[in-house]
Amino acid sequence: MSQNNIKFAYWVPNVSGGLVVSKIEQRTSWDIDYNRKLAQIAENAGFEYALSQIRFTAGYGAEFQHESVAISHALLASTEKLRVIAAILPGPWHPAVLAKQISTISELTNGRIAVNIVSGWFRGEFTAIGEPWLEHDERYRRSEEFIDVLRGIWTRDDFTYKGDFYRFHNYSLKPKPAQVPEIFQGGSSRAARDMASRASDWYFTNGNTVEGIKAQVDDIRAKAAANNHQVKVGVNAFIIARDTEEEARAVLAEIIAKADPEAVNAFGHEVKQAGKASPEGEGNWAKSTFEDLVQYNDGFKTNLIGTPQQIAERIVALKDVGVDLILSGFLHFQEEVAYFGEKVLPLVRELEAQRAAAKAAA
Repeated sequence: MSQNNIKFAYWVPNVSGGLVVSKIEQRTSWDIDYNRKLAQIAENAGFEYALSQIRFTAGYGAEFQHESVAISHALLASTEKLRVIAAILPGPWHPAVLAKQISTISELTNGRIAVNIVSGWFRGEFTAIGEPWLEHDERYRRSEEFIDVLRGIWTRDDFTYKGDFYRFHNYSLKPKPAQVPEIFQGGSSRAARDMASRASDWYFTNGNTVEGIKAQVDDIRAKAAANNHQVKVGVNAFIIARDTEEEARAVLAEIIAKADPEAVNAFGHEVKQAGKASPEGEGNWAKSTFEDLVQYNDGFKTNLIGTPQQIAERIVALKDVGVDLILSGFLHFQEEVAYFGEKVLPLVRELEAQRAAAKAAA
């Protein structure tokens, strides 16, 4: 695979309830046997990454949750090439503990572990576990220090750091990871994008139209260039690939028709309140409708819904505006990841090869 090919990740269903807040059947399970098999299917299908979720409390259908670092290690032990990204919340994690955890897992898995730093949007979760809740931009300042500290511990001996949130005095971690783990982050607020333009290797954004994503990509890349930094961009998408467009649209309609209004509205209230706390008064879900919120990360907005050919063309259109990775959710993970690998991904690679050939000939 060319280094320039768009990459694919999937959301690890290590949280019960699937990825849509709907009473539609989801042949997806949060248990470890299901997830081990899914990781192997995804690896064979051509997925490069998997992203485990972090939750400390139940809510919006997520009654049960496996912890992200532990399940990431289990999936790595069940695969050979797949990279697994463990979602982390600064606050509950201290960076010294995480640095040691990830360094050990990196050593055991040939460097296939990465982290996704989640600054936090659910105040009730922090309150439930007795963690202080910081104001919006302060959460991102803490996350940036968290990343600075991780990189410092992983790359330097006698590490000393005097920040507002973390302090270290001549600390040396041994063994250090042979290669510095990739660091991902999410968020669509000004603070999130500015942080990514300085600190992160990868930036995840919620689902959106091609035009909306292009505006974000252009903004973050310009700021990163000004900071002499490079950041890659991943976009959330809930993929419904079927043999006909009518079948795919019918699935979407059924998901929304069977949505759990109480859970969707409760989720929408929490995330929109979190976004309003940002200085610009917006966050990831500021413009999300009820239908958008049925999928946690606005995955329907990306419109990877239809036939394999339609979806492949839309993926390449996203690549054309600077997207490096598609972070994918599915209704029935095992079957649909396999279908995607068989029917959609080869078409994406064909289209990429055609574009590359046409560009070389021009």
